[in-house]
Amino acid sequence: MQITEQRENDTITISIEGRVDTNTSPQLQEAILKGFQKVNQIVLDFEKCVYVSSAGLRALLIGQKTANSKKGAMKLVHVPPILMSVLEVSGFVNILTIQ
Repeated sequence: MQITEQRENDTITISIEGRVDTNTSPQLQEAILKGFQKVNQIVLDFEKCVYVSSAGLRALLIGQKTANSKKGAMKLVHVPPILMSVLEVSGFVNILTIQ
């Protein structure tokens, strides 16, 4: 997995490329939490992400809880259909903001 981060004003966009699994999800979680130390708005771009495991879903849940506790926002963009189906089946579409 490769993560790139871009800051624009009060928003950080984190682009995820590759697979978010047990081995790589700590990197995503760390990027999200570090982002929330700098700003209150995080955008996660999943355009080049091909897989998210349950460990990756946990990182997203921790990110959303952090956003809620900081009165901030986290949203997912460019979510591929295969990932969207995982989010739907797991019920995460009711927890996360997805555009």
